[in-house]
Amino acid sequence: MNKDLTVFEVENIKTYDKNGNLNEGIREIAIEEVIPNPDQPRKTFDPEAIKELSKTVKKYGLIQPIIATLDRDKYVIVAGERRYRAAQVAGLKTVPVIVKNLTRKQIDEIALIENIQRQNLNPIEEANAYKKFIDDYKLTQEDLAKNIGKSRVYVTNTMRLLALPEEVRKMVELGRLSGTHARAILGVDDEMLQITLAKAACDKQMSVHQLELLIHNKKNPNDKKKAKPIQSLELRQLVRTMERVFATHVTLQGNEQKGRFYIDYYTPDDLERIIDLIEILRRESNS
Repeated sequence: MNKDLTVFEVENIKTYDKNGNLNEGIREIAIEEVIPNPDQPRKTFDPEAIKELSKTVKKYGLIQPIIATLDRDKYVIVAGERRYRAAQVAGLKTVPVIVKNLTRKQIDEIALIENIQRQNLNPIEEANAYKKFIDDYKLTQEDLAKNIGKSRVYVTNTMRLLALPEEVRKMVELGRLSGTHARAILGVDDEMLQITLAKAACDKQMSVHQLELLIHNKKNPNDKKKAKPIQSLELRQLVRTMERVFATHVTLQGNEQKGRFYIDYYTPDDLERIIDLIEILRRESNS
């Protein structure tokens, strides 16, 4: 590799040389001639993240080109819509593009794989993308799994999320409920109970383990297993703060109503250090 070049590679194609000139294989295309893929699996883009990226784009331009295919008189984005949106915000008149001759199926497949690899999709977007791909191209879940490098079980479990009530799916789309929480809720048949459980677990109010125990207890009321008290995000943050202050493991048993903190020490020196810290805190609170 020529060490004089500033190299950025997309599928082994060098984009710019040390003078900022496009290398072979890249075209500089007017931004109004480039359009998003209407079947892009990713439906939501964080406006603040786009705005932040646009600052870098405005200063340095698009370091990594957009991948597109020509459809009549427009270049349809195959990969790089986030960069394209940032370029629009930055006011770029042209963008670097690698143009590929692709079939509709190849476009959909590349867009899906890119989003999955970059973890750009929320679980509901991913499930919808799988369903659309299977429906459009008459594939089995096993065929799709092979195409995108996932296991069939993973594809099946992801698509099962589409069976959740719309209200629960919306919580997952907004990031208020994780896909793992949502899959646990699928273990309940009653739709209203699914919604109730989702509301109880959203915004990190309940761990997956706590949710699973709660579901278990509702389905098996005579079982002796009991769910641990639900601890708020604020309480969990307090435990982490105490661990940083005391430099040791801290455990909370209970919730906002009542409970106990346990501060671990492992040697006499550990105990002495904790006592000294408490004494310093006591003096500061009295000063």
